[in-house]
Amino acid sequence: MKSERRRRRRTRRILTHAVLYGLMALLAVPFVYPTLWMIFSAFKPAPEIFASPPRLLPEVWTLDGVGRIFTANPFARQYLNSLYLSIVITVSTVIIGSAAGYAFARIRFPLANPLFLILIATIFLPGEVTIIPIFRWVNQLGLMDHHLPLIILPVFGPGSVLATFIFRQFFLSLPVELEEAGRLDGLGRIALYRLIALPLAGPAIAAVSIMTFLNSFNMYFVPLIFLRTPELFPVGLGLTRYQDGYGEPLYNTQLGATTLAVLPVLIVFLFAQRQFVEGLSRTALKG
Repeated sequence: MKSERRRRRRTRRILTHAVLYGLMALLAVPFVYPTLWMIFSAFKPAPEIFASPPRLLPEVWTLDGVGRIFTANPFARQYLNSLYLSIVITVSTVIIGSAAGYAFARIRFPLANPLFLILIATIFLPGEVTIIPIFRWVNQLGLMDHHLPLIILPVFGPGSVLATFIFRQFFLSLPVELEEAGRLDGLGRIALYRLIALPLAGPAIAAVSIMTFLNSFNMYFVPLIFLRTPELFPVGLGLTRYQDGYGEPLYNTQLGATTLAVLPVLIVFLFAQRQFVEGLSRTALKG
């Protein structure tokens, strides 16, 4: 009798899981289909891309669009530019955001809370509002058509402010007793941050790194303002430069290049999504 009840419970559990997985697969279709359509459209002739109703698989497979990805545009160089910029911006943002977040969480100094509120308020300031004075400043410094503005602006911009907020919330959730034990060993404030707080901030580092890497790899507006040389473009801006001799977009080539551009973003998120979710959840533990 007990074995029969266990068998029924196991059967119900299997059916429940099957229904849930089927429902999740059905709900994923609107999100997965556009990505699959983009991938397969790279192998379609250009007129077939605009077929109505849209078809997932090409009727006629062709490599013409894919073959022009690296010849119609310096895509490989732009791809490396995006990787280089994303890594530099991400590492710099983690260092600055973690240090600032630790200071707001652990160091008591005058006007700390008002300064933190002012800092958070800058997130809501649109970048279009400040781009004109920043453009004039960059132009006066002779940094036009250079990667330096593309690094400085994100590192000291809203992305870094958000990183500071995430790290502050995370450090507030850490027990103070950990640092008290470090003080007994003679550690100063910098050593406490470097040897105790930062090594424990793995989830927050993962969350900030993923968000910063995604934003940096996909940035378009800032490079559009400050860059003129195609060899300096990041991949997001370079995708708009696939044109034929008459100025018409090469849609199948653009879609193939976009597919390659999406790969590092997917890889980073797939390998770190657990830490990403954990890091964001930890920021809500204390205010």
